[in-house]
Amino acid sequence: MTALPIDTPAVLVDLDIAEKNIRDFQLYCDQHNLRLRPHIKTHKLPALAEYQLGQGAIGITCQKVSEAEAMVEGGEMKDILITYNVIGAEKIARLRALSTRVNLSVVADSARVILGLSAGFADAEHPLPVLIECNTGADRCGVSTPEQAADLAQMVEASPGLQFAGLMTYPPAGGAEKVSQWLSAAIEKIEDRGLKVGIISSGGSPDMWQAHLMPVATEYRIGTYVYNDRSLVERGTCDVSDCALTVLATVVSVPSANRAIIDAGSKVLTSDLLGLEGYGHVVGHDNIVIDQLSEEHGRLVSKQSIDLEVGQQVRIIPNHACVVSNMLDHVILMRGDVIDHKEQVAARGQVW
Repeated sequence: MTALPIDTPAVLVDLDIAEKNIRDFQLYCDQHNLRLRPHIKTHKLPALAEYQLGQGAIGITCQKVSEAEAMVEGGEMKDILITYNVIGAEKIARLRALSTRVNLSVVADSARVILGLSAGFADAEHPLPVLIECNTGADRCGVSTPEQAADLAQMVEASPGLQFAGLMTYPPAGGAEKVSQWLSAAIEKIEDRGLKVGIISSGGSPDMWQAHLMPVATEYRIGTYVYNDRSLVERGTCDVSDCALTVLATVVSVPSANRAIIDAGSKVLTSDLLGLEGYGHVVGHDNIVIDQLSEEHGRLVSKQSIDLEVGQQVRIIPNHACVVSNMLDHVILMRGDVIDHKEQVAARGQVW
């Protein structure tokens, strides 16, 4: 690989690949009459969010209030779903202020969250749309049964300042049939109480090309697809050539014939393994494993000769691209091997 005139460690994003990924999945959604609401936690860049919207996305998904604020400040965002329980008077006050600037909706999975939202929006000019988050098998957040979903939907609709808008889930990979049954049962119970279920929001990059197998969903949230990463390559969701984000690192030491050290450690590559061996794929060096990370060092080992030299640059496809986006203040946007420009990661560190 020809050395790039870039100080390392650095995060590179190939815009040609990222834009193609966006177009390809938007086309898939259009063909299956599925409304796409991409999750910006993967890139945290208003410019890429605007590209997603320009290709046909109906709005964006954010995880935290501060993340949504950063996206609104940096771009033309008009419709945002925050898929995280918002708790605390300060956060809800900021949520209220944000709701005057964009079409905003949120989720809730408990009475405590609903009561807090209602306290903050009771005298608002327009009610805040709330989706009930449902645990359909991934065992993260969400109510556990369709009956609980119906109870909370009714509570939202009866709460001052709020409006029941639908259901949201982050489903387990490969569980489309069971998830559909769960959501269909919840819809029936909610409609039996005289409420309309307007939105059924599902998502997940691992099952992105099977999203049509859950026709009960009205919209699909997806984040990693814009960059892709090693975890999705290993799942067969994409190919290495579809990975837009790489970490550029420099070899700083070759202390033995089968071991080298790079200047990218856990503060850049992240410690996420996601069930994989090693902390990323070294492009063009299939024999090398990144077997150990400290904060500033990454250790590369091989059963053969490592065949690297001090000062040499390597590109690494990380296990989990979304976390890497939050590691550095800037990314280097590329067109192939040509540097386009340096871009500030607008929503970096916005985790509250």
